[in-house]
Amino acid sequence: MARRDTPWGAWEHAPPSEVAAFFSVPRDPWWIAGGYAIELAVGRRFREHADIDVLLLRRDQLAAQRALAGWEWWAADPPGVLRPWVLDEILPVTVHDIWCRPGPEEPWRVQIMLDESDGEEWVSRRDARVRRPIDRLGLVTADGVPYLAPEVQLFYKAKRPRGKDEQDFTETLPLLDGGRRRWLAHAVRLVYGEHAWLDRLSETPV
Repeated sequence: MARRDTPWGAWEHAPPSEVAAFFSVPRDPWWIAGGYAIELAVGRRFREHADIDVLLLRRDQLAAQRALAGWEWWAADPPGVLRPWVLDEILPVTVHDIWCRPGPEEPWRVQIMLDESDGEEWVSRRDARVRRPIDRLGLVTADGVPYLAPEVQLFYKAKRPRGKDEQDFTETLPLLDGGRRRWLAHAVRLVYGEHAWLDRLSETPV
């Protein structure tokens, strides 16, 4: 497991199976996100990860405190600055990320990402025009681990693709059927305009 040092301490992230055990208690929906969501979609490991992300709807944010009871929770407020997230505090809409660890001398283990919703729809915090029914936001592995649908995760990665994002796109593209490709292409074009991924998304799936 990769270790990452930061000004706020080291990361030694929990594996997806451990995260699934933590979040098996709250009944609110949650999904593995980030690079691990891509690998769960692909079905195999193909790169290292510096952390592990869990997506929650903002309205369900306190589920993180219930799932990780007794841990330390720190909110990125504003981004780039961590401060303690106190019990039962409703975070402002400017906070999208929460770092979690079992104790002050322990490495960071889980990062929570908060996203928006409107009734039964997920709403992207990047652009409220990008929406999807919550019950179609993710998929589930054979052993019951929920993860963000790859086209939704790739939409977030498309903003400013880094090397690992390009790798994630290349690995995932052959698995995306026509409907998922069209959804991603529409969202990318709508929010980011012309983009290097659009031509490849227009290709017919093999």
